[in-house]
Amino acid sequence: MSRKKRCTYSAEFKRNAIALSKEPDKNPSIVEQSLGIPSGLVSKWRRQEYNKGTLAFPGKGIAALTDDQKRIVELEKQLRDADMEREILKKALHIFSKASK
Repeated sequence: MSRKKRCTYSAEFKRNAIALSKEPDKNPSIVEQSLGIPSGLVSKWRRQEYNKGTLAFPGKGIAALTDDQKRIVELEKQLRDADMEREILKKALHIFSKASK
């Protein structure tokens, strides 16, 4: 059984598809049929644009982000790591305090 190749679409293509779907006489399914893309993609792209705004569709990873945005992503990663380490240490302290009683 062969797998279908996964298509990638540029940010400009996605934004144009979203703009088309917002026209009064169009809806996402009509736009998907006219563009020849799988159903559900335009709705997904609209949700991403609504949730992330200008940060939606960054391209390949964080390369397309500005320096400030890259810094924010890095700091958020460090914060997640620190939170995880803190939780691990809490659990270890709890385990060792039980063992010493």
